Amino acid sequence: MAKANEFVKDIADIRENFPQWYTDVVIKTQLVDYGPVKGTMVMRPYGYAVWENIQRELDARIKATGHENVYLPLLIPYSFLVKEADHVEGFAPEVALVTHIGDNELPEKLVVRPTSETIFCEMFSKWVQSYRDLPLLVNQWANVIRWEKTTRPFLRTSEFLWQEGHTLHATQQEAEEETIKMLRVYEEFAKNVLAIPMLTGKKSEKEKFAGADATYSIEAMMLDGKSLQAGTSHYLGQNFAKPFDIRFLDKDGTHKHPYQVSWGVSTRLIGAVIMAHGDERGLKMPPYVAPVQAVIIPVAMHKAGVLEKAEEIKATLAKAGIRVKLDATDNSPGWKFNEYEMKGVPLRIEIGPRDIENGVATLSRRDKAGEKFTAPLEGLAQSVQTLLQEIHENMYATALAFRDSHVKTVRNMDELKEAVDGQNFALSMWCGDRACEDKIKETLQTTSRNMPFDQSPVGDTCVCCGKKAKHKIYWGRAY
Repeated sequence: MAKANEFVKDIADIRENFPQWYTDVVIKTQLVDYGPVKGTMVMRPYGYAVWENIQRELDARIKATGHENVYLPLLIPYSFLVKEADHVEGFAPEVALVTHIGDNELPEKLVVRPTSETIFCEMFSKWVQSYRDLPLLVNQWANVIRWEKTTRPFLRTSEFLWQEGHTLHATQQEAEEETIKMLRVYEEFAKNVLAIPMLTGKKSEKEKFAGADATYSIEAMMLDGKSLQAGTSHYLGQNFAKPFDIRFLDKDGTHKHPYQVSWGVSTRLIGAVIMAHGDERGLKMPPYVAPVQAVIIPVAMHKAGVLEKAEEIKATLAKAGIRVKLDATDNSPGWKFNEYEMKGVPLRIEIGPRDIENGVATLSRRDKAGEKFTAPLEGLAQSVQTLLQEIHENMYATALAFRDSHVKTVRNMDELKEAVDGQNFALSMWCGDRACEDKIKETLQTTSRNMPFDQSPVGDTCVCCGKKAKHKIYWGRAY
């Protein structure tokens, strides 16, 4: 037990120093390492495997809604960026520029993509001629560069991986429906794959995407009470179609500008998984994105038949489509228990001489630390599959209960301060005035998160100024 305690000491106390706990966990579980360029991260195999599982699950959902994958260049002419005024203003501070090739200065600066609306628009202007070409539904899995001042692995890095959907529609109604449809895809994915409940709604004008008419988001609560914007969907209207002269010949014989939508999530989702589910022992991986869903630990491996039975179990589980690992190294079982608990492996399977004699395996669920039970070796694959689903459901229920217990309805600035100081989200009414939103940010270091679709009032007056309220809105401190 002393060795186990020493092992956990390598991680900061989650209750006393959450930011340090996060850094310790992502490094010590070998999710990432720091890149040689400030603000960049190297995704190690364990971390990249999480992203691959996220990508596989989400890509299937994107394709099921009729979208196709494409890939566009990393480099964008600077002139593209400046065509949409709000867009360039929003991204200019973070943009990386290429000015030279060798010793030769380029005739036009190139932008290393911070997002791809502008280059998609350039291509759309070539691809779309008629109403028959619409809707145009494409998605890109790519990397982007945004030169962030303050960085943290997965949450905010100068380079990160993401998907960005870009679509064109003949009518405003179709585009607005697409915006909400993809937001709901993200919400369902977060629940059924990541086991994270989301607050879903519309961003304020202040917080919307640069160049959008409207932005919608999914917001997740982390264990320290802060919000993480986990995904966004933007109704862009014709703000890009007009400057890029995207036109189509409609059924009535006139040329029109289409309506545009974009939506995206990134490797930030891995940060959400870490901070929504972790504990003092380290990670808790939701089964559907866990690189290893079950780990087999042979006990008394030197005894006859133990390793052979462990390998037999591994083959059976792998055949059933379970991501399984057998640790047959000479590390002690206690060390292995700690290792895979810290890495958040959902299910541990122990097999030793007594288990074999009794025709069972000893199982331990990561979501219920310390709880051990046995399961018959016969039908073990089905038992494991059932357990993984139960683990997912329990992780979601736990996260939902935590989230709901940390949302406080507030009526004035004192109550708002008390709520966010107490590591909660605050739900209030708001007059819609930018001045009130700015004041809350300046005085309480708190930002608006989103306005839920259910606008059933929780009061009559603005939490800040006391005037008649127009919107129900969530506030929180955020990453």
